[in-house]
Amino acid sequence: MAKIPAVKYAIIGGSSTFSLQFPEDLAAEGYEVQVLAQDLVYDTPFGSSPPFKLFRLGDKELLHVKMHGWRPGVSRADASRQVFWVLQQAGVKKIMAEGGVGSINHLLDLRDVLVPSDYLDFSLRKDVSLGSTHLLVMRQPVCPQITSLLYEVARQQYREGRVFSRGVYAVTDGRHFESVAEVQMLSRLGADMVGQSMCPEVYLAREIGACYGRIDLVVNYAEGVVRQWTHAELAHIFHNSARQIAGLLLTAMQRLDASQDCGCPDLRHETLLKEK
Repeated sequence: MAKIPAVKYAIIGGSSTFSLQFPEDLAAEGYEVQVLAQDLVYDTPFGSSPPFKLFRLGDKELLHVKMHGWRPGVSRADASRQVFWVLQQAGVKKIMAEGGVGSINHLLDLRDVLVPSDYLDFSLRKDVSLGSTHLLVMRQPVCPQITSLLYEVARQQYREGRVFSRGVYAVTDGRHFESVAEVQMLSRLGADMVGQSMCPEVYLAREIGACYGRIDLVVNYAEGVVRQWTHAELAHIFHNSARQIAGLLLTAMQRLDASQDCGCPDLRHETLLKEK
């Protein structure tokens, strides 16, 4: 098994960049990227990790994993544990993630992008941790430094739709899409979009003391919203919007520093439930 490198930055890839070889496909766009190693698999307490890629972006070294580490034969809970255990061992302090979401808010259109500001967790993966006993405070679930930077870069670079600086992300388990009644329920509770990856990632990032922020691309209307989505339309977005999402991630990462004066590390406390 490979030795885990010491890095401060990571990008967790989702469906919005899955169709690319990330980041090397972006070299043609002028990004200064160099793959240092790939197919890096690590032993973790939760099983062998998904393959990671180590790359250099300018003067930064980053770890990247595709599709949140999800793969056949491994539960999504274990995949998340494996990914974040590796990031913890690497000393990662800043994490960016991306994905494709369904629009619950009727004002959202296909190809709009959102930088989620909060979440509703309806996943079944409730007790996913790396084993720490920390009390995790979720009043600021995403890092304001990362999210403001992602929004700023998206406003400058993204050309296929509108860009929103906030939104509530409802997390469900999948792999099925939600029913019309479920979407109506999520809408009444205040959700703007629905997806499957923000939780448990946001909890695990807090557990390891890392800052976390993400950007999500609207790839379909949720069931019962606006109109029925089609698989062909979903596939077109999947294959044709990836380069723009990947580019804005790299641009934002270029501008990000490793300081944690955002308040995120102060939202993890030692548990009070200890034997005396």
